[in-house]
Amino acid sequence: MPHATADDGVKLYYEEAGSGTPLLFIHEFAGDHRSWEPQMRFFARYFRCIAYNARGFPPSDVPEDGAKYSQARARDDAVAVLDHLKIDRAHVCGLSMGGFCSLHVGITYPKRCRSLIIGGCGYGAAPEEREKFRAECETAAAQFESNWAEASRKYAIGPTRVQYQAKDPRGWAEFAEQLAGQSAKGHALTMRGVQMKRPSLWELVEGMRKIDIPTLILTGDEDEPCLEPGLLMKRNIATSGLVVLPFSGHTINIEEPEMFNREVLAFLMRVEEGRGWKRDPRSVATGILGYKK
Repeated sequence: MPHATADDGVKLYYEEAGSGTPLLFIHEFAGDHRSWEPQMRFFARYFRCIAYNARGFPPSDVPEDGAKYSQARARDDAVAVLDHLKIDRAHVCGLSMGGFCSLHVGITYPKRCRSLIIGGCGYGAAPEEREKFRAECETAAAQFESNWAEASRKYAIGPTRVQYQAKDPRGWAEFAEQLAGQSAKGHALTMRGVQMKRPSLWELVEGMRKIDIPTLILTGDEDEPCLEPGLLMKRNIATSGLVVLPFSGHTINIEEPEMFNREVLAFLMRVEEGRGWKRDPRSVATGILGYKK
């Protein structure tokens, strides 16, 4: 099995398909590299696609030390995969936990990114929700440790995932089965180390304002916790576009793969063509008669 090695020795499993400009996929908390299969099959026609498993998600290593899990380590793991494959710059695409990771890579390592694609990013990110979110994370982690089968079943049927189950019962069942087959320990450690302790998006506004990489933000219109964060990113990343997929929940890349792929492909083609991105300041309205200098 191919593995990249992080700077602390943790091995990260990855898969590749296609050739050309690199496109790195970073999965969500309830998924793994298999979550990107509809994208790997489609985008490998045009790009060199790489999907990897985060630490804590076998066949990547599952370190037992909780200190080995953090948002910073998740960010650096993405770069470690690029380093292992000798890739200088890539399109970096993430969903949910992976979307946070993509954003952090863009803020900290902009020279490694051709573009950023940030999907379903924002749950628990509002400042007023922080304590509630952290309490939920600790409760979830404890449930993962005590009864993973039951806890993973509940996680797969959350309020922003029922949309997927209603649209595509077979696809959702496969997703739920894959989640149930993952590591209880890895998920508990990731929940406590990465999810629970990650900074709020509102704390990252200054970093967002420094991003000058083409950025695409995507969210489902029924993914309530991610709607306001999507607007926050749009308003503060001057080179960003925002797509809201209708009648859609959180797992938009597998819930609506055709719509997701179409929007991402159009974005990537625009990046590859080198077309302009920075928002015209005149579009920031201060009144119906125009903007003020």
